Amino acid sequence: MAPAVSLRAAVALLGQFPVLAGVDLDVEEGSVAAVLGPNGAGKTSLLFLVAGLLPMRSGTGRVLGCDLFGDRRDLRQKVGLLGHSPALYPELSATENLSFGLRAMRRPVADARAALERVGLTGRLATTPARTLSAGQSRRMGLAWLLARRPALWLLDEPHAGLDVPGRDLCDDVIEQAALGGATVLLTSHDPERAAKVSNQVVQLAGGAVVAASDGQRSPRVA
Repeated sequence: MAPAVSLRAAVALLGQFPVLAGVDLDVEEGSVAAVLGPNGAGKTSLLFLVAGLLPMRSGTGRVLGCDLFGDRRDLRQKVGLLGHSPALYPELSATENLSFGLRAMRRPVADARAALERVGLTGRLATTPARTLSAGQSRRMGLAWLLARRPALWLLDEPHAGLDVPGRDLCDDVIEQAALGGATVLLTSHDPERAAKVSNQVVQLAGGAVVAASDGQRSPRVA
C-alpha cells in the first residue's frame, strides 16, 4: 500500500526564499507523524504543501494518491487543516459556524452537535457568538470541525497550543481515535515529549529539510 504522504526532495518557495529545501518524508496511512523543529524550520510550510495550498517548485510528491504538481485542487477536498487560528465567523455561534461549514461542503449537518459535544463545547458555549470563545475554546472548535468533516488526512499545526492540560489530553485522544478510524495525521509541535507519545514517527525539521527521524511511542496500527 502506498503511503498517504510521500515526498522526495520537495522544494517550495515563498517569493524567492526556499521555505522547504529538499524534504524527504513518508507517512503511512492510518498513522500519526509529528514534525518538530525551531521557529522558521518550515513546519507550517510543510503542512501547507501537503494540503495543496503551497505549490511545489521541484521534487516529487503524492498525497492521498494526488500528484502535488497536478492534482492540488482535488487534494484540498480530502484534507483538513487546523492552523493556529480556526477560521470562524465571529458573530455566529459554534453550532452555527459548524453547521454552515458542513452545508457548504455538503456534509450532514447533524454531525455538528456530536462533534461539539465531543470537544466539550456544549450549552452556552455552543450558542454564544464565536468572538466570545477563549483561545483554547477556539482550538476545540477547530477539532470539532475536523471531527464533523472527517477528512482522510488531518494536518494539525501545533494543535496543543492554547489548550490547558485537560484540553491537551482531549486533543491527544481525538488524534488517537482519528487514526484508529483510518485517518492519517500529520502534526507539528514544540512539545517533543507529548508529540512522541501520540505519534508513530517523529521527524526533526531544520532549514526546510528533514535532519533526523525516529519512532514515536504510539503503538503501530494493526492491519
